[in-house]
Amino acid sequence: MKSVERHNKIVEIVLENGRMSIADICKMFQVSEMTARRDLNALDRQGLLRRIHGGAIANLGRSYEPSFQTRTFKNQSKKMAIGLKAAELIYDGDSVALDVGTTTLEIVAGLRGKRNLTIITSCLQIATRVVDQLSLDTDVRLVLTGGIIRPRELSMIGPIPEHVYQDLHVDKAFIGIGGISLEDGLTEYNIEDTQIKRMLIRSAHEKIVVADGSKFGMTTFASVAPLTAVDKIVTDNSAPAEIVEQIRKQGVEVILADAD
Repeated sequence: MKSVERHNKIVEIVLENGRMSIADICKMFQVSEMTARRDLNALDRQGLLRRIHGGAIANLGRSYEPSFQTRTFKNQSKKMAIGLKAAELIYDGDSVALDVGTTTLEIVAGLRGKRNLTIITSCLQIATRVVDQLSLDTDVRLVLTGGIIRPRELSMIGPIPEHVYQDLHVDKAFIGIGGISLEDGLTEYNIEDTQIKRMLIRSAHEKIVVADGSKFGMTTFASVAPLTAVDKIVTDNSAPAEIVEQIRKQGVEVILADAD
């Protein structure tokens, strides 16, 4: 395959999936790592994609966030595995804050059979799933923060949820995130959601990020907190091993869910 054809295919895959790793390029096109890096560097210079550690991502603005519905179907099996693994960290009697996000949404499925839970959320999608799957019997108490509804995202933002989280002290907060970077820490697409995440980090006894492997090496629009502000990150086994190792060296526990 000529380099031009390979470049076109790489751009097509990155636009479709959001990212592509050097390892994927080597395997798909039977080229060396040096050639794969050279391809990505050339495409980055042309503005056709954005080069990141270990691969490339789509060249979209850092504040661009696909809709909640669109993200729900991306990496779905990985998110389900992460959700079930994260739910193992929740014990009977816990008070739990579930942040907005398509990965935090998958935690709900792992809560069946747990007793005396208090679940706090600013996400209507999560609240609906809690009602549907856990039926709000005597073992589950659901608290909605209230606030201004973000279109397409259905998260509640503004001063109301900020004040609610400020006044609560939950056992565990599970936080969705837009990007995880060794250089820039935890970042998010939307400033208003960022404020909620900061409140969760301040108010929770244990702070746990849930994110699939595609979030590693990414920096999005707004800074949330340094990596060391959280206790654990639950991800899947597609997360880049070198980044995972560096995060662990900073004292943050990284738990890998087997998405296979």
